[in-house]
Amino acid sequence: MAYVWIPNTGNGGYEYFNRYYFAQQDKKGAVIDERNNGGGSAADYIVDVLARKLQGYFNSRANDHKPFTTPMAGLWGPKVMIINERAGSGGDLMPFLFRQAKVGPLVGTRTWGGLVGTWDTPPFIDGGRMVAPRGGFYDIDGKWSVEGEGITPDVEVLQDPAKVANGGDPQLEKSVQVALELLKTQGVTLKPEPPAPIRYKRPQK
Repeated sequence: MAYVWIPNTGNGGYEYFNRYYFAQQDKKGAVIDERNNGGGSAADYIVDVLARKLQGYFNSRANDHKPFTTPMAGLWGPKVMIINERAGSGGDLMPFLFRQAKVGPLVGTRTWGGLVGTWDTPPFIDGGRMVAPRGGFYDIDGKWSVEGEGITPDVEVLQDPAKVANGGDPQLEKSVQVALELLKTQGVTLKPEPPAPIRYKRPQK
């Protein structure tokens, strides 16, 4: 399984995701770790990529004849996202979208519930700035959502202090276990190139 940590959904998280997700194209699935996510506005892009489905292939005559996939880049197997109570704003929106797009299960603890926009906040003369809530989030049913509530996990796992102190990570360990179990039913094996077609004949009805 690929492992990708996304520290925020701003510039840093955008770079982390693109660098580490696309570098692991040989993996059978992915564990996406968004714990402690500091927010930003790239959540929709990240989930769009995670939700990609395999559409087809182009054959290749090079090297091992491994086909090119369409879309060109993506991980086609199961995906699990780890969440916790210190992920908020874009860190709330990303698991919300992940669940809405039915990409995979969420493991961990309820997110912070701080999904609110703070754009258009003016700087002060001394170089400081004021940050204030400017826009809340409501869902496609027209109801206020996520802020003050957070996103609940599908599989709740608390970080046992004793296990963490001994070098363990119960949330990550459970996420890997869930992903490997899903791999048994959701794994994707690339199809080999079929025999060359005969294109001068029309298909029979």
